[in-house]
Amino acid sequence: MTTLKVGIAEPDEMKARTMRIARGEEKPARGDPTVWFASTMSFAKFLSPSNCELLRIIHQHEPESVEELAQITGRAKSNLSRTLKAMAGYGLVRMEKGKGRKLVPQVVHDRVELVLPLIERRKSKGTSK
Repeated sequence: MTTLKVGIAEPDEMKARTMRIARGEEKPARGDPTVWFASTMSFAKFLSPSNCELLRIIHQHEPESVEELAQITGRAKSNLSRTLKAMAGYGLVRMEKGKGRKLVPQVVHDRVELVLPLIERRKSKGTSK
């Protein structure tokens, strides 16, 4: 498996960055985060112990459906579906087609790396960093 790089940025900052990239004014650097959270608090809440345990269970038990995962975890299917949809949105899980109309959750990454600059880097004259 692979490592998912996560960054923290204010929504306005991320929107401005996305626009600069779209206009060709900035290129994402190799190793830049691919997923962003608005705060360390939202990141920590999303990767709560119960959500980390859910990822471990999916990886270990390889459930054939969301229904089976609900049985294994004891979570309500509706809440589990909502959590899995959010995890898929952040690239932590992938929902594959299973038998019939069933969706099979699969863990995509085996680790997360948080990129958290503590101070803003200033751009020097003549450099692109």
